[in-house]
Amino acid sequence: MAVRLRLRRMGAKKQPFYRIVAADSRSPRDGKFIENIGTYNPLTEPAEIKIDEELALKWLRTGAEPTETVRTLFKKAGILEKFHNERMSKKED
Repeated sequence: MAVRLRLRRMGAKKQPFYRIVAADSRSPRDGKFIENIGTYNPLTEPAEIKIDEELALKWLRTGAEPTETVRTLFKKAGILEKFHNERMSKKED
C-alpha cells in the first residue's frame, strides 16, 4: 500500500479549507484516509498552516510521499529541512 500525504478539501463552495492527511494513493481525494496530520486555510492573510510536526515526520520516515502542494507547505513550516537534516546525520554515522 503506497501512502501519500495530500490535501483533503473541506469547507463550503468558494470557501476552501484543507486538511493534510495520510491516505492510500488509490483512494479518492476526499475519500478514506489513514490519519489527519494538519490543516491549511488559504483564505486568511497570510495563509494559516497548522501541522503536527511529529506525525508529519513519522509518515515521512515510513516512506509516505507528499504531493507537490504538501511538500511546499512542509517547506514553509520547516518540516522538510528537519527531515533532510535527520537523514543526513544518519548517513554520516
